[in-house]
Amino acid sequence: MVGASQRGERGGIFRIKHGPTFVSEESAQMLLATGLVLLLALLSMALYAVKVAGLGDPYDPSNVIEVGDEVKSVWQPLVENRSTEFSAAGLDWNASCNAAAISAIADLMRHGEHRGVEVMIIDLNVTNVSGIFTIRASAGITDHQSRLQFDLQARVDLNP
Repeated sequence: MVGASQRGERGGIFRIKHGPTFVSEESAQMLLATGLVLLLALLSMALYAVKVAGLGDPYDPSNVIEVGDEVKSVWQPLVENRSTEFSAAGLDWNASCNAAAISAIADLMRHGEHRGVEVMIIDLNVTNVSGIFTIRASAGITDHQSRLQFDLQARVDLNP
């Protein structure tokens, strides 16, 4: 009888008649497990191939360059206007230039976050020569694949 099952001689193990021979249930489970392992291996290779194929995509660093140009263009007027405002509000000249630079750094960092890049301005240095302040800093702009670094400088004349 094809498809009939019998109790084996070892007690409790079912054998399925397949043609003229019997196939044990253990063999069927092993075949199923082997098939699942091969299926998972193929799926893993397919996912890896998709990731590798994406590595060749061209990268466009224009966002980092654009934000860098924006930071360079606004640094001088931003620090100059804020220094003048802080000085008019009653701060001494040195404190007003420091406060202006620190607030400009905070605003430019938030601007970078909105544009999807990180803007870091470090090494702030404020020097005074007869009421003409020079504010220097080092700027770095990065995203997940590129980095742009440059120096910033602003001159502020607070003489009346």
